[in-house]
Amino acid sequence: MSIRQRLYPDPGQLAGLVEHCHHARFVFNIGLEQRSMWRRWKHDRGTHPEYGDLNAARITTASQMRELAQLRGELGWLRAGSSSVQQAALRDLDRAFQNFYAGRAKYPQFKRRSEREGSFVVRDLTVRRLNRKWGVVTVPKVGQVRFRISWMWADIERATSARVTHRNGRWHIAFTTPAAEKITAESGAVVGIDRGVANTLATSEGRMIQAPSLTDPEKTRFLRLQQRLARQQKGSKRRAQTLDRLATLRRRLGDRRTDWVEQTTTGLARTYDLIAVEDLRVQNMVKRPAPKPDPVHPGVFLPNGARAKAALNRAILASVWGRFLTRIEHKMPEGTVLRVDPKNTSRTCAACGHTAASNRESQAVFACQACGHQAHADTNAAVVILDRALGTTAPGHGVSGRRSPAFAGSANQPAA
Repeated sequence: MSIRQRLYPDPGQLAGLVEHCHHARFVFNIGLEQRSMWRRWKHDRGTHPEYGDLNAARITTASQMRELAQLRGELGWLRAGSSSVQQAALRDLDRAFQNFYAGRAKYPQFKRRSEREGSFVVRDLTVRRLNRKWGVVTVPKVGQVRFRISWMWADIERATSARVTHRNGRWHIAFTTPAAEKITAESGAVVGIDRGVANTLATSEGRMIQAPSLTDPEKTRFLRLQQRLARQQKGSKRRAQTLDRLATLRRRLGDRRTDWVEQTTTGLARTYDLIAVEDLRVQNMVKRPAPKPDPVHPGVFLPNGARAKAALNRAILASVWGRFLTRIEHKMPEGTVLRVDPKNTSRTCAACGHTAASNRESQAVFACQACGHQAHADTNAAVVILDRALGTTAPGHGVSGRRSPAFAGSANQPAA
């Protein structure tokens, strides 16, 4: 678990933190280029024998650690930084490749140079409490940096490492601690949740929960700032001012969404013993539509609905579906969050099980053409989701094989 706290470096410490970010980015990128070159040599070694001299053996984290020590001896500006920070960047690279090979992430990408964002890891962590609200953490080559305490100090003291991040004008430190205890409601209550765009969450009990967004004046201001940014020259002072104002709005929106996710997931975990959700592939849902080449005119493409799909993608991402599901699974015991097959959940009648596209008259209205059952479309879908999780629906629409932990209870009883 990560405990994220706001970091308040003084002006003299800012330069050191930014330098650590740049060193970590440089080491990560050069390590990624080295591994990518080895992969190219392995693939094309029959036609590119020159790679053999540079990559005679498989590149590992240990070998890159040794080469990093040699590089620090040659580059004075790199030697002036912290070796532990730079070694941690290679560990981040190795973890990124492990996630890629396990199918959990895409191929690692190069980190761009930016004064507005960056991160690095602090190992051999040392923290000290100053008073009830403030503490200090020791950052290599920088010294003791103050942070605001908004979590129990006993949990922060148990941290084994930390990651310092800079984004949208703010510095934070995330302490890595043992996993928190699971929340158990012990109420016997179960609920199905339908995730949507018009209504972010709809429960089987008829409750609608909406994720926060920017207010209408803030949206207007954000759009105007983006239009102004497109006209400004890169590297100018006015462009930097526009970026600062955009960062303020992005930071405000991010704080609202994070608070909403934490408050909502904690409230649900304290209320229900079992939660059923659709097993949605969110990453696939927000992909760009494939281009449509014109068969009559080579090199010309037909309209493919990219603009409409982009608007839908933004709405899906704004609903933070993935973050919601991740946090609810973190907070609840194993087997109490079930992912079910999402096929036809919005077209299936919760009363009789009849499935037809004509059942859903509009975004909000559901009227079964077989039995006449009427309900809010999102609520009806949430009931269908719960029925599938409990095994009370038609065969072939049960719990998805990709659900997180296995359900420990019987087909009709929630886990204790």
